[in-house]
Amino acid sequence: MSPWEVLSFAAAGLAANKVRSALTTLGILIGVGSVILLVAVGNGSSQAVQASLQGLGTNTLTVLHTGAGGFGPAASRSSNQAPKDLTLADAKALLAGSGVKSVSPVVSTSETLTYQGASHTVSSFTGTYPSYFEASNSPIRKGTYFTNSDVLNARKIMVIGATTATDLFGSASPIGQKVYVGGVPFTVTGVLKKKGSSGLQNADDTAIAPLSAIEESLTGYGTLNNIVVQAASPAVVNTVQSEITSILNKRHGVTSANADFQVLNQATLLSATSSTSHTFTVLLGAVAAISLLVGGIGITNIMLVTVTERTREIGIRKAIGAPRGAILGQFLAEATLLSVIGGALGVLAGLIGSRFTIVGVKPVVVPSSILLAFAVSVAIGLFFGGFPASRAAGMRPVEALRYE
Repeated sequence: MSPWEVLSFAAAGLAANKVRSALTTLGILIGVGSVILLVAVGNGSSQAVQASLQGLGTNTLTVLHTGAGGFGPAASRSSNQAPKDLTLADAKALLAGSGVKSVSPVVSTSETLTYQGASHTVSSFTGTYPSYFEASNSPIRKGTYFTNSDVLNARKIMVIGATTATDLFGSASPIGQKVYVGGVPFTVTGVLKKKGSSGLQNADDTAIAPLSAIEESLTGYGTLNNIVVQAASPAVVNTVQSEITSILNKRHGVTSANADFQVLNQATLLSATSSTSHTFTVLLGAVAAISLLVGGIGITNIMLVTVTERTREIGIRKAIGAPRGAILGQFLAEATLLSVIGGALGVLAGLIGSRFTIVGVKPVVVPSSILLAFAVSVAIGLFFGGFPASRAAGMRPVEALRYE
């Protein structure tokens, strides 16, 4: 028999049981579509997080207070040595480091903003210096930043993110409007450009005001949440990190073994995040691949039922001279057709699904996942269809003809 005849017989066999064939194909469709879509979600989430980190710049360092908990470097500190908080004096001392472009002390709190009856809670109401905008890559879309003079005079003004602006003001311009924060009026002077969401945190849901204004009205003076240090260039980041560690060790009277602070290198964090995101994407793909395996088992089950139902047909064909290869080829072709059709429809479903935002993440399709998922679906048809096809081809004509 020619390959074309084998395919024709296989297609006719599948058409004889349309519902059964459709359900089997659906299993492969779901498996292939899941692999493509989940890998796309993982890849999209990874790219969003990396874009967010890269937006801060690879020459940015963040100094965090580690506290005196039972974990991390602070755990080894002697009991009679209390950890020191990060202060404005610490931030000013870091300006002495060579290669430092700017230092931005940061106080952050969660506050509810109200405007003419509308209210919106921002998880990051930040008090800082004007240099923070450049260090955190936060360009203005309309209006103006606040200045060092505003910080010096503790003026109650603020710059808000795009999401905060939309939730409070809708389509109206927020520039010049007074927004109340904890009963204190702050005037909006600018709106930041959109940064987007990583799926876990919305970078556009923020408000930034002069450090002194927030300390005077909301948090009180003293402790900083962190200090953002911008190096002059990516080439000197490691040098600046060493200088920050040295300066703060001396000021706090600690060593690297019992430090009460931590310096986060943005470039190192980006590398670690990329590795973690890759692992996460692979895990999602592996979970989705399980459904492909289930679909393959479904093909085996259906083909075994088909062989049983068509035992007499197989006996008649073998009795009139059909070779073993023709019987084997027909049933193997049926199983492969199911997987090929299911795989093709699964690819289409995955591509359509990737056009929608899922749990706040815009999926980004990985071309290799399409080829891999489709190839695996075809391989599954060949592998799982092999046993039923071999069983059909190995039947003895006499026994097959006697089957009721």
